[in-house]
Amino acid sequence: MTILPDPAASQALLIGVHDYESMPALPAVERNLAGLTRAFTDPELWGLPPAHCVALSQPPSAQDVLDTLSRVALRATDTLVVYYAGHGLIDPYSDELYLALPGSDQERLYSALPFEWVRRAVLDPRIGARHKVVILDCCYSGRALLGGMSGTTQMADHALIDGTSLMAASAQTRKALSPPGEEFTAFSGELITALTEGIADGPPLLDMQTLYRHLYTELASKARPLPQQRNRNTGGLIALARNRAHADHIARRPRPLVEPSSPEAEPSPSPSAEPSPSPGEPSRSDDRPHPHPQTPTPQQPPTPNAARAAEGQSSPGSSASVRTRTIAVVSAALLVAGISTTLALLNGAQGGSDDGKSKDGVTEATYNAAVGHVLKRGGGKGGTLKFVSSIDADSWDPQRGYYGFVANFARYYTRQLVTYDPKSEGTVLTPDLATSKAKITDHGRTYTYTLRKGVTWEDGSPVTSEDIKYGIERLWATDVITGGPSYYLREALDPEGTYRGPYKDTSTKGLTAIETRGPGTIVFKLPRPNGDFEQMLAMIAASPVKKSQDTKAKYGLRPFSSGPYKFRSYQPDRSLELVRNPHWQPPSDPVRNALPEAIRVRITGDQNSVDRSLTSGDDDLALGTTGLGPATRARALSDRDLNKNLDTPRSGLVRYAAFPQTVQPMGNVHCRKAVAYAADRRSLQTALGGPAAGGDLAPSLLPPGIKGADPAFDPYGVLKNRGEPDLTKARDELKKCGRPNGFPTTIAVRNDRPSENDAAEALTSALARIGIRAEIERFDRARMPTLIGAPNEVRKRGYGIVIASWAADFPTGQAFWRPLVDSRMLLPSGNFNQTEVDSPALDKLLDKAVAETDPNTAGETYEEINHKVSGEAYYLPFVYGKYVSWRSPRLTDVHVADVYGGYDYVRLGVRGT
Repeated sequence: MTILPDPAASQALLIGVHDYESMPALPAVERNLAGLTRAFTDPELWGLPPAHCVALSQPPSAQDVLDTLSRVALRATDTLVVYYAGHGLIDPYSDELYLALPGSDQERLYSALPFEWVRRAVLDPRIGARHKVVILDCCYSGRALLGGMSGTTQMADHALIDGTSLMAASAQTRKALSPPGEEFTAFSGELITALTEGIADGPPLLDMQTLYRHLYTELASKARPLPQQRNRNTGGLIALARNRAHADHIARRPRPLVEPSSPEAEPSPSPSAEPSPSPGEPSRSDDRPHPHPQTPTPQQPPTPNAARAAEGQSSPGSSASVRTRTIAVVSAALLVAGISTTLALLNGAQGGSDDGKSKDGVTEATYNAAVGHVLKRGGGKGGTLKFVSSIDADSWDPQRGYYGFVANFARYYTRQLVTYDPKSEGTVLTPDLATSKAKITDHGRTYTYTLRKGVTWEDGSPVTSEDIKYGIERLWATDVITGGPSYYLREALDPEGTYRGPYKDTSTKGLTAIETRGPGTIVFKLPRPNGDFEQMLAMIAASPVKKSQDTKAKYGLRPFSSGPYKFRSYQPDRSLELVRNPHWQPPSDPVRNALPEAIRVRITGDQNSVDRSLTSGDDDLALGTTGLGPATRARALSDRDLNKNLDTPRSGLVRYAAFPQTVQPMGNVHCRKAVAYAADRRSLQTALGGPAAGGDLAPSLLPPGIKGADPAFDPYGVLKNRGEPDLTKARDELKKCGRPNGFPTTIAVRNDRPSENDAAEALTSALARIGIRAEIERFDRARMPTLIGAPNEVRKRGYGIVIASWAADFPTGQAFWRPLVDSRMLLPSGNFNQTEVDSPALDKLLDKAVAETDPNTAGETYEEINHKVSGEAYYLPFVYGKYVSWRSPRLTDVHVADVYGGYDYVRLGVRGT
């Protein structure tokens, strides 16, 4: 039962650091403390005595914080609340969270406060508080959830904790947000507003679970970092305030002496906007930037009970289909926005046709004009190309960046030995720094390149073979150069892991698998053949770095340019500006147009503002593949003056369900096939956003654009039946698996992916028609590596179906298939082979394809793998992901390159205003 803690027996400590010696100031933090103090001490809300609410601003040391915390905590016998706002730092060795103090910086972590010390202080068995709440508003605060608030079992028992609750402002890999010009930080602002103004339709008391659901929905609607929460025992029932918006509370208020004579109705809430993806996530699974799902409806947080209650979910035997409910929800939101429901749900049928487009290019902007064509080819030089983004890069360091848009954008200031030919559809390699593609000898184990003449750094010095070798060697410095798709090159060149990286290596040879024969020749010697090695060298992870300019962990703040543009200024989470590199020589670069005079990136932290700036003409295009939010998307699709500026590229993602075979009865292929035949793919497509914003129906797992993909291969009749289920075959498979009446199972889905939650509901409804009783369990995305990525946890929790997605790091079957089906890549944590495929036959086929140097021959083997994976029904593919993208009328030389999941940035130009 939720009760309001006794204010006389409760204590709150509010810690804030708003000014730093060597890090950006956070002036909103100081206002956070004042706002929370007002909320906690307001007699109408909680009514803490002022002496029981201690605001500790600018604490000089960790000892000062811990001494104050101990003093405050020992006075609490009912509830203890501890709040921190400021910068969060990460220990690169242990990944632990540190809370920054005024004198802290990343290079001197000993000057910051380890969160572990705070956790231990809160769980000190001498503290008599029955309830404990910790609230963190800092970057990477989700890392605090990895240890939770329960401590060891022994500690929890000794502490006699009835309930603990930990709420974090962002995911473990994501920065928090302090929007410029706003009174509070993003997370604390919503918390303060909820406490002081109340939550409409909420319960009489605002407990931690109610607050979390509300904050999640509000922040998601503004495309801001999403909060995380972990509760122990009754922690979710700890209340922090009376709900000022609840009818009982309003009834108790004294009425004004004079009633308003003509009250005006408040406007209805607008449809919530689509949230942007959380940064800092592994960028080539669904944890990297991709089309983000739409928020279901206002007042409907994507949490287990609230989501079902808000939709009026039917029971498994109900006649109401999830497809109908999904369309009804979308329709209601679009009608509020004043948009034709029928038109918007067509998702891509609007706008100009392809009629009249030439093979090579088009001059008139029409719907999808840049898909398969070059729009406005031959733009001139000059002007400023203006990008806008709701998120910053995970890192602009080419060896650390893993976001898809970073790989695309970094080519403005980095070059590679080979890259993707802009004249092709985007998956054909062409020389870049090298004069030609590799000379391959020694049965596919030796790759030799000669460098072009005239390639220079931004200081005019030549780019040499040593620079390329040094850049690649940085990938081995995993204690400093964290993140990035470093796995492929490390495994290909040093599978035994003997090299220590350039910062620890004291020899003069460096990585022996790379030889430099003078400044203009570089040779790679692979221990064993790998037909995709040149694909790996096309990744920005293989970019050169000039050793004298390497600032190690800080390199991403100011990379040294080998491309046509160089950094002029960069303010993390705010802006980036590139200007021309005067030493770049066009004859040395056959790939980059370098048309704009300057390139600007504005980082807003808010998807709504991104959409507004695009459609108003303030910015030219958005970084990444999130696409327009649902309200703007629907308006643009239905407006002929707007939809000519839209394209619907493929994102490269495949959205699917995995069937962990160790969770019975999913170990039986016929039970898996029963699910595959019973799934209503059309409803799943609708739940994920429809044909334009969700993607095309996927008849098999291997997506278009990768050799071996066969668009006509349709083993379960998905295309033949237009996405409709085949219930007859589904029931036949149930009989073959010995479960003619169906079986129970659990569907696991991330709680910060509303469209995936809608897909889980759609799948549940479809399976119920053949007696498969599926329960949905939602989990925090921050726990994905140690929950869904941990086979033992999956088995223990009984997750028979896992909703996920995947995209290849480079467009070949190796990058797509190995993480998903290679038994040798099954990991105890961070595992992507979620269906736990353990097939010697598939492993043998993978080895054969990887060693093959002819991509067409390798593609034949990858096609065979696709057939075998489909035949065993290891996965249930939903859609090949797509999104709705806006391009400014000012842009020239616009075309979609499949390898980047969007426009080829380095070919773009601008014209006019």
